[in-house]
Amino acid sequence: MTYPQGLLTTRAVIRPGQYAVIPPEGRVKNVIPSIQDCEISILASPKLGASFVQYIGTAQPGGGTLEPFASEAGIECFLFVLDVDGSIDVSFNGENHTLAPGGFVYVSPDHDLSFTNTTKKPVRFLLYKQRYIPFSTQRPHNVVGNINDIEEQEYDDMANVFVRDLLPTDVSFDMNMHTLSFEPAGSHPFVETHVQEHGAYIYEGEGIYLLGDDWIPVQNEDFIFFGPYTPQAVYATGRGRLTYIYSKDCNRDIAL
Repeated sequence: MTYPQGLLTTRAVIRPGQYAVIPPEGRVKNVIPSIQDCEISILASPKLGASFVQYIGTAQPGGGTLEPFASEAGIECFLFVLDVDGSIDVSFNGENHTLAPGGFVYVSPDHDLSFTNTTKKPVRFLLYKQRYIPFSTQRPHNVVGNINDIEEQEYDDMANVFVRDLLPTDVSFDMNMHTLSFEPAGSHPFVETHVQEHGAYIYEGEGIYLLGDDWIPVQNEDFIFFGPYTPQAVYATGRGRLTYIYSKDCNRDIAL
């Protein structure tokens, strides 16, 4: 850190319960007692109006969980390796896997997750948890994969917008994770207004996002929270692709 040059400024926009844009500048490090040697920032939480918690972290060599993450009954979680190199070792339910760049793991509410950076360099990751909403007697299963092994599909029949579903779409799952990519000048086909929440992390490109009544410039490394019923749409405005990974609650009715 150095002394500021001129007045302090920020691109952060916070509308609790509606939407938020949180750029990397200004994020503070949080202490998570069960995780060691990791720089962690909490991006979204119920204090923002979200029904989930999302983190971004950098695991130093040897860094990771001291105790299993999301060990509370009924909590499901997801981890994604954000960096383009490096890897993270994960374990759950007696299984061990190494997640390469683009690798991810979903751990069901019946198990919990441990992870460690066994490499000799820092590795960045996204971490997510939420409370599972049961449906009948069905239960979701654990999922390990890599976005580079998932074929992109055209989004709503648009030839310049592409989506990948990272988790199964069957109703035992109450959430999904997706990547959405827009070629230059690509956009949503319409302004979306829906009950689902999103937590989106941009890892490529730049664009201008409609959030509520405001068009807000966004770029690589920004995090966006979308609250229920917030009007939303984006135009890709850079020379390359705009791509982000985002969460979505799904497959459940609304409880009264």
